[in-house]
Amino acid sequence: MKYKIPVAVAFVALMMCSNGCHNSKNATNSDPANWTNAAEPLSAMEKLRQQIKAPGFKAQNFVITDYGAVGDGKTMNTEAFKKAIEDCSSKGGGHVIVPLGNFLTGAIYLKSNVDLHLADSAVITFSINPADYPIVFTRWEGMELMNYSSLIYAYGEKNIAVTGHGTLDGQGSLENWWKWAKGKPGMQTKARDLLHDLNHQQTDPKTRIFGEGSYLRPNFIQPYQCKNILISDVKVLNSPMWNIHPVLSENIIIDNVTIIGHGPNNDGVDPESCKNVLIRNCYFDTGDDCIAIKSGRDEDGRRIAVAAENHIIEGCEMRDGHGGVVIGSEISGGAKNIYAINCKMNSPNLDRILRLKTSSSRGGIIENVFMKDVEVGTYREAAVRFNMFYEKPGNFIPTIRNVWVENLNVASGGKYAVLINAYKESPVQNFRMVNCTINGVQIPQQINYATGVVYDNVIINGVKASPEVKGN
Repeated sequence: MKYKIPVAVAFVALMMCSNGCHNSKNATNSDPANWTNAAEPLSAMEKLRQQIKAPGFKAQNFVITDYGAVGDGKTMNTEAFKKAIEDCSSKGGGHVIVPLGNFLTGAIYLKSNVDLHLADSAVITFSINPADYPIVFTRWEGMELMNYSSLIYAYGEKNIAVTGHGTLDGQGSLENWWKWAKGKPGMQTKARDLLHDLNHQQTDPKTRIFGEGSYLRPNFIQPYQCKNILISDVKVLNSPMWNIHPVLSENIIIDNVTIIGHGPNNDGVDPESCKNVLIRNCYFDTGDDCIAIKSGRDEDGRRIAVAAENHIIEGCEMRDGHGGVVIGSEISGGAKNIYAINCKMNSPNLDRILRLKTSSSRGGIIENVFMKDVEVGTYREAAVRFNMFYEKPGNFIPTIRNVWVENLNVASGGKYAVLINAYKESPVQNFRMVNCTINGVQIPQQINYATGVVYDNVIINGVKASPEVKGN
């Protein structure tokens, strides 16, 4: 049987022009603190888009059934995946094909120049036995350690992909992975607290060995220190924890991916300390944040000191989740140049539309955030939410500055339209809303400590609003 492989370079054309493209000649100001109109950040976004390139792969296929895989949903195929991927990589790369069937496996390690491609309706089902996931160097909630491999993992690889109209099923449920986080205290609490202590003490991360008996759940897909990554078209279900979690990686495209899972901490896409990231045309229905941009927790984040930088989010749809587009809370390395355009959100179980969450135990600078053309049916708590008091305090006062929200339209809101809690010593700086309409909220705004707040044609509950800032 022949398998038709999508040509990776076709994605580049998709990157070059999409809804919201603007001619760069319209932009004259590159300083986000002094943006005068949306053309300026949109122009910067389009220049960034041109830097993000999809990896290409040799036109040769390696079908996992030729390496002993059996798609009956019962046979363990970990070794067959390993052999096919290693053979493909050793021969210059190409496409490791998962044909029609249900292939049960443990951890999959992706090697350079390999596209793991699922044929239409093919399924990879991941084992719920922790022993099927070897101990690797990873990050867990923004802290470095040795822990269970993610279900799909790569370290220091280049040109890797997971593609195709198939399904990745993590089998997470309250009967297995998810119960590790449930209850008070949960099974993971002791190990989580120990990891926090080791982070505060700044021990060597390679000596922070967890795994069996620690109950720190693995994430689903984690490229660690990788370059040139493509994840497209697949459906990702029921992750043990975070779904797609690239770390310290660069040049990443996540396109047309569906992510569904309502377990604890089932974030959708969490790029951490990554540069040049495009997340487009994806669907999220999650138990936690839909997209959460991160850069490390507390001491580890400050020691590594790599910001989340240059992210484009566009054409995505968000249903359930703690937040639609979120920055934080593991954000000690900072975040800058984040663009979110042409998205749709709608669920009474979606808490917030744009959420920036940090604390004085994190520190760091969040700056240059631009959101435009977002249509919302309903949400629960706040359309725009900035919080500098997320989790416990510390001695590293964070900074939030240069945030622009334009054409945000909400049919029926939740409790707040705008909710900002900042430090007197570090007020939110340069927050602007333009041409926004938010209906059906209980409290139009609550802003504690902010400077440079501008509302330009902002309508809340049918009334033109002006900023109401307390403190200062």
